Amino acid sequence: MTIMTVDSKKLDPIKCNELAEMEGVRHGFFTRQGGFSKGIYAGLNCGLSSSDVRSNVSKNRELIAQEVSNGKVSRINTVDQVHGNKVISFPLARSSQKPPRADGAVTNEPWEILAILTADCAPILFFDPKARVIGACHAGWRGAIDGVVENTILGMVSLGASRSQIISVIGPCIGHKSYQVGQEFWERFISIDSTNRRFFENTKKGRYLFDLQGFVKNQLHRSDIQVLSSVAGDTFTENQKFFSFRRSLIMGEPDYGRMVSAIMLRS
Repeated sequence: MTIMTVDSKKLDPIKCNELAEMEGVRHGFFTRQGGFSKGIYAGLNCGLSSSDVRSNVSKNRELIAQEVSNGKVSRINTVDQVHGNKVISFPLARSSQKPPRADGAVTNEPWEILAILTADCAPILFFDPKARVIGACHAGWRGAIDGVVENTILGMVSLGASRSQIISVIGPCIGHKSYQVGQEFWERFISIDSTNRRFFENTKKGRYLFDLQGFVKNQLHRSDIQVLSSVAGDTFTENQKFFSFRRSLIMGEPDYGRMVSAIMLRS
């Protein structure tokens, strides 16, 4: 995994080398660096649902589209994320300006950018190089436990992808040393599958540290999906690089920025 060195006014996409070298696809897990936003949103905030200046968010999203499409005219598709398991196939009939409520997206159409917003949750990008189908999903703990990963895979399969050909990359999320949860959270995971114990570290009675990235990676493996790489880093502790919902909450900030992870088929 490499981080591209760029001018401070430009973007800082993190790319998986193996995926970047494949023909017919472009992708990036974008940090908060670069962009037009100010204050607590400083940098590349792409969350339209945030209270940031909307024109700045729109310009930030345009930067993402230009970077992913390599300067060509392209469309960035996001969904109204609700920590669920619904997956949308793009392009949609765009009779409404509002994005659909979902936490995953798939397409087999070139130049349709699939983009996921995160600020601690795990973004996952998918690609079937043979069938030329891509997918992206937002995997917070709720969506992950409710099946958003598997539903994204099924959405790709419905467009002609094959599990044996799909590859995936997991983007930056909150690190397990920063993700403290309570007894009820732990019991919910263990009641579903006792082997989920391995994703928890007991720190004191009734308190645990949860490995979200490890849990998501295990779900991909159990779905027979190859994981090319998982991006190292902790969105909670690395405040100069990443936005973090949990960090903003602890610091008493009124809102938080959102990062973008994006993937696009080239024609």
